[in-house]
Amino acid sequence: MFVDKARIKVKAGNGGDGAVSFYREKYVAAGGPDGGDGGKGGDIVFVIDDNFSTLIDFRYKKKYVAPNGENGGAKHCTGKNAEDLIIKVPRGTLVRDADTGRIIADLSDEPRVIIAKGGRGGKGNDNFKTSTRQIPRFAKPGYQGEEYNLSLELKLLADVGLVGFPNVGKSTLISVVSEAKPKIANYHFTTLVPVLGVVKVDAGKSFVMADIPGLIEGASDGIGLGHEFLRHVERCRLILHILDVSGSEGRDPKEDFEIINAELKKFSEELSECPQIVAANKTDMAAPEQIEELRGYIEGLGYKFFEISAATTQGTRELISYVSAELDKLPPIKVYEAEELPEETIKEQQDEKSRITVRIEDGIYYVEASWLEPIMRTVDMDDYSSLQYLQHVLQSNNVFARLEEMGIKEGDTVDILGFQFDYVS
Repeated sequence: MFVDKARIKVKAGNGGDGAVSFYREKYVAAGGPDGGDGGKGGDIVFVIDDNFSTLIDFRYKKKYVAPNGENGGAKHCTGKNAEDLIIKVPRGTLVRDADTGRIIADLSDEPRVIIAKGGRGGKGNDNFKTSTRQIPRFAKPGYQGEEYNLSLELKLLADVGLVGFPNVGKSTLISVVSEAKPKIANYHFTTLVPVLGVVKVDAGKSFVMADIPGLIEGASDGIGLGHEFLRHVERCRLILHILDVSGSEGRDPKEDFEIINAELKKFSEELSECPQIVAANKTDMAAPEQIEELRGYIEGLGYKFFEISAATTQGTRELISYVSAELDKLPPIKVYEAEELPEETIKEQQDEKSRITVRIEDGIYYVEASWLEPIMRTVDMDDYSSLQYLQHVLQSNNVFARLEEMGIKEGDTVDILGFQFDYVS
């Protein structure tokens, strides 16, 4: 099954927590702090695998979570960094942030890209000793790993895209000029998926051709198969437009040419400006007058015109030689640049991370914030220096200011994730 779109969720690993530990040895009455730092969380890494040709694996697995870093240990032992989570994708996969549409990476020429970074490890209590604080009973928690909802889109990497109405001979052409073996039959939509073929021109010289199925009138609006596969023409350096000059389907090739180009333009203005060559196929079934009429029309529009019969291979060698020569003049296959996060979005994310919610129930002020849980986890509530550290964190993160905005008075009860204390101004 050919699957070229998928949505998944990825979560990089959290950093390990710093350790609260004190040196212990026989005859040493009061050893100093020796808590080690936490290890780094695993990254989410996308890697190109040329053995993959579709995104079908992502239809069955939607969530990918990298392991967390190891917590720090005693005797200054740093926690072990977590292994990265490797996700294999086919070449040509475009990775977007599904929530914003931002391009994160284009897996076309870079074989390995970090999509989500793992969190840094937290600091152990050894980092917090001072001349006045010699027994710190708190440590820093590990940082959260990055998390994204991703949209994956496969855009095939082909130099030449074959376009045209169904049954004009695209599949026959690609089968005779390359080693590709598409299904060929005398009915519409025989080709249900894009077909890639490597066309060898000379020793050491070749290019990739793609048969794009399903282009009919209304393709850009989702009629036929065109809406599903037009994206695979976007990277093409050159378009080879195949027309049935014989009119064997009862259609006018000139009208077909206009319809397909209109669909390309509706889908993408940039795509409509891609260099284009026209091949009049089925010349063995056409009258000379039909061929000359179409030639005059196409060349009058400024396009290069070739007469071919894919079924008998007549004219195909000349066509391929010309296509190869034109490709030598064109820039390489398009690769999409990763997009930076807009400043407004960065600010919104920072605001979200620092957001503090205070609700009042039965006279108790309940404080909630996403960053509070890991802090509370590493603080010893029975230790004075730990409570001083917690007070400093709450003060510097404007928790007390928010409580005062809510009208808190001295002696009122504050609840932070189950830990309660009386407020003192």
